[in-house]
Amino acid sequence: MSDAADRDSDRDPEFAFELRVCRWAERAWHPDGPRPAFVARQLGTRERRWDTVVVEVDPEAFAARRALSTDGFDSDLLRVVRHAPAEWAWYRDAVPEPDFPWRHVVPAVHRAAGLGLVEKRRGSRNRVEYRRTAPYPDWVERVVAIENKPDLDASAARALADQLEHDVSRALADEVWVATEVTGRRVEPALLEDLPVEVGILGVDGDSAEVLWHPSSLSPDPADARRRLVLAERAFDRGWRNYVDTMRPDCRHFELDRRGRALVPRCAAKDCYQSQRECAHSCPSFEPEPPAWRMKGWPIEGGPGKGVRRILEARRERERDRAERGSENA
Repeated sequence: MSDAADRDSDRDPEFAFELRVCRWAERAWHPDGPRPAFVARQLGTRERRWDTVVVEVDPEAFAARRALSTDGFDSDLLRVVRHAPAEWAWYRDAVPEPDFPWRHVVPAVHRAAGLGLVEKRRGSRNRVEYRRTAPYPDWVERVVAIENKPDLDASAARALADQLEHDVSRALADEVWVATEVTGRRVEPALLEDLPVEVGILGVDGDSAEVLWHPSSLSPDPADARRRLVLAERAFDRGWRNYVDTMRPDCRHFELDRRGRALVPRCAAKDCYQSQRECAHSCPSFEPEPPAWRMKGWPIEGGPGKGVRRILEARRERERDRAERGSENA
């Protein structure tokens, strides 16, 4: 990992900026004062995908959720685990009626049992019965969406306006923000653009951010509780460092550059911050790590590329621990 402190003044491409925003949110959320939370990126629904998602949690309940599993639950698994009864019951009596055939619920019961999340048995009339091993906690406090635009000029603001109007009217998130890079002008350009007044604006400068415009608190529909929980589970599962899963850290040119407190992927061959689209199997500059690299201080099961994955995974778990403790971010 190289030190790019001398390049910290450069304006980042959108992908690198997005990672810096995620790292800032992980360390310093919320602008009004520290709140236990974790961060994910590129999540949403069929209608809308957000750049950054911050899930604020109840620390004690979050600890109980982590005790259930360190992996996120998909929609089917969540339905079964969340409604698992304390005593043996036929699955149809425990789970709210789905909008699809009941037969599709049974595999999720078997899967949950295989993961140790519930117990199952054959009851009377050979019915599938199950019960919980531990209650599913009410761990999500709030869901916050952030759109990242390092250069929020007039054209970028126009492109965002309709999406943000949708976010405000739909109110799936409790708050909506736009993060942009500060310019140092007397009046930041973002404040002059035609954005919904309910949307907050964050000015990002290096490792810090300031509130240029405070958001309004939205009122999510109680009917969306399950959708919000599915979103939170996906965020818990993925985090924001999962970008490495679709990149090539096993390439000899792959680096993690320091941008302040964030580690941002950089390509030494192209001398640029790459994106997931650029750092792919089709990249003509890809060169696999030399075998000798895997024998110089790195664990025998892999070279620097494997090490990058372990570093990012360890950082994700450390931040989960921080949210669980409910301590102030540092």
